[in-house]
Amino acid sequence: MPKINKRFVDALTCGEKDKVYWDDELKGFGVRARVSGRKYYIVQTRYNGRHRKYTIGPHGPVTCEKARAKALDILSTLKSGQDPIEKNAKLRRCITMEQMGEKFLEEYVPLHCKPSTQKEYRRNVELFINPAMGKKKVLEIVRKDIAELHMEYAHIPYQANRTLGVLSKMFNLAEVWEIRPDHSNPCLHVRKYKEKKRERFLSLEEYKRLGQALREAETSGSETKSAVHAIWLLMMTGCRLGEIQTLKWEYIDFEQGEFRLPDSKSGAKVVHVGSAIIERLKKIEKMEDNPYVIYGKKPGAYLSDLQHPWRRIRTAAKIEDVRIHDLRHSYASGGLMVGEGLPMIGKLLGHTQVQTTARYAHLASDPVKSAAEKISERIAEAVS
Repeated sequence: MPKINKRFVDALTCGEKDKVYWDDELKGFGVRARVSGRKYYIVQTRYNGRHRKYTIGPHGPVTCEKARAKALDILSTLKSGQDPIEKNAKLRRCITMEQMGEKFLEEYVPLHCKPSTQKEYRRNVELFINPAMGKKKVLEIVRKDIAELHMEYAHIPYQANRTLGVLSKMFNLAEVWEIRPDHSNPCLHVRKYKEKKRERFLSLEEYKRLGQALREAETSGSETKSAVHAIWLLMMTGCRLGEIQTLKWEYIDFEQGEFRLPDSKSGAKVVHVGSAIIERLKKIEKMEDNPYVIYGKKPGAYLSDLQHPWRRIRTAAKIEDVRIHDLRHSYASGGLMVGEGLPMIGKLLGHTQVQTTARYAHLASDPVKSAAEKISERIAEAVS
């Protein structure tokens, strides 16, 4: 048998019937010369006891080198236990990433995720995943595709990592739903970027300016009463934004000084509040047919937009770099400054893991440093 190369195939002449010439190096690789004059590269072998034949493509559009490489790929695929014909058929039937995203958002997310998480997942799918790979089949996605998308947003590592996390969940479900084979998640080994945790805590002077800005907004009516009340509550309870926005009157125990939240990021929890908060709550007008403390403009709804009022108020207080969530961090740091330990701070904030509270550990040493400074100064004065 000859070695199949371009010179050999070009020299082939067609007879009265089709004839196949097999390669003398790669068993199963051949070229079929048809009566019509067309020549096709083929692969022939046995798979699971059955005779299988694959047409690679016509000579000319497909070079001999590419045909040989394709033949080798087909034979290797068969040896690994996969049938290329069946694989191609599965690929044709497979849903696209856009369809997978919709299935994920409709069948999995509503049953397993909180509303805020549902919103974030939909944002990732629609803004980041679909534009990059929405038209590709789920079976086509490989690690290189995931790595390239992740790298595209390296300048915003938080977003890159969140999108990677959503993709990983989607591909895990693709295995559960038998859209992809087991242990084929292409997100595996794509390393997340390091995220620099932003720590911003209000000083006593900044608290004074914020309090003044809130009082002025309340007096002048430049901001709605709900917005002002919400910021006071966020500042003085350490609650998350969503917990204050969705706080209902029925959750408040005025006598015990507690918010009994049926649901939060960490599940049901009790928030203990001080008398200053109870007094603030007593000043808030209850709206008829509206269960929310921080009521919105629409009947029966809570105030959904606090970002715009907050930006105006923080500008007035000259703390433009402070985010709403920094009020929660500042509440925690305030507890440490008055001598409360990390376990107590974690309990007040509703942390379920010690590691979450540990980010404030460096602040816990500040009172100790202050005491050490006073003692060393006293000794220094005595011996000088």
